[in-house]
Amino acid sequence: MKKASIFSIIGIIIFMVSCAKDNDINKIINVVIPNGFPALEYDFKDNQPTQKGFDLGKKLFYDPGISKDGTVSCGTCHQQFAGFANLDHTTSHGVDNCFGKRNAPVMFNLVWRDNFLHDGGIKNLELVPLNAMVDECEMANDVITILNYLKSKPDYLTAFRKAFDSDEITSQKMLKALAQFTGLMISADSKYDKVNAKKESFTPQEQAGYALFLQKCASCHTEPLFSDNSFRNNGLDLVYFDKGRSTITDLATDDDKFKVPTLRNIELSSPYMHDGRFKTLEQVLDHYQNNIKNNKNLDPVFSKSLGLSNDDKNNIIVFLKTLTDYTFIKNPIFSEN
Repeated sequence: MKKASIFSIIGIIIFMVSCAKDNDINKIINVVIPNGFPALEYDFKDNQPTQKGFDLGKKLFYDPGISKDGTVSCGTCHQQFAGFANLDHTTSHGVDNCFGKRNAPVMFNLVWRDNFLHDGGIKNLELVPLNAMVDECEMANDVITILNYLKSKPDYLTAFRKAFDSDEITSQKMLKALAQFTGLMISADSKYDKVNAKKESFTPQEQAGYALFLQKCASCHTEPLFSDNSFRNNGLDLVYFDKGRSTITDLATDDDKFKVPTLRNIELSSPYMHDGRFKTLEQVLDHYQNNIKNNKNLDPVFSKSLGLSNDDKNNIIVFLKTLTDYTFIKNPIFSEN
């Protein structure tokens, strides 16, 4: 995959919008990598994005009819204005007013991940939607019922035919279309990115916050994705019964470890932590400053206090806000309407 500047990303977005006006040709969408980003983890060669495939994935993403009672879509818990997280909901809120045990994570830059969910239990981007579709506290449905629903809708028959040149609606095609849509959710146009591209400059306070971030936070939240994709115990008071990573690995050494989240768009995606316990970034930094618990698997990086003053915390938060990508969260190609 070749690398490109953020302006190439924007060019692709414009290209996609123009393609959407063409109802006859299913044009290929070329995927580029922003400057400084690593190689993709997801291999698009077996699922080449096209305009019609992307459009079908978007239609599926926002369709509540996929849930058991027709009330919950992927977009219900992954809202664009919140970086495709679930603003103000501590944990996911599904059918029958059921609340899950974990906070809905952000959805962007997914093609740079080799595992998904807070426990890393899914290894392939194409399989991620299945977790929500069958979870009893999310969509509470099953694949056969979903496929029968899709087959009953003439607009889906047309959409699948245009996307895959076939009248057959299958779970594989459904999941590939969703992967085309979610895989192209690329967030790389924040002020931080513009500073890196030498198009803008940090303010003195942002620069001070960035310097502190590099000293205090970057060992887990590594640039440019702002996560090292590891699983760590970060010293939370474990008042919820959720063993995290060990529910997948069955290793006691993985008890209470959770995926290090990206900090991109963090300003928008509260609440924070796997269980959504913190409402503000100030509370998050207060936890790391004063409230680390000496759990049995506490990551060594948290063995010492951050040693931050109030001014330091404020500066870090000011820097974190430079990771907000307004281009991405306002881009109409990802919007429901």
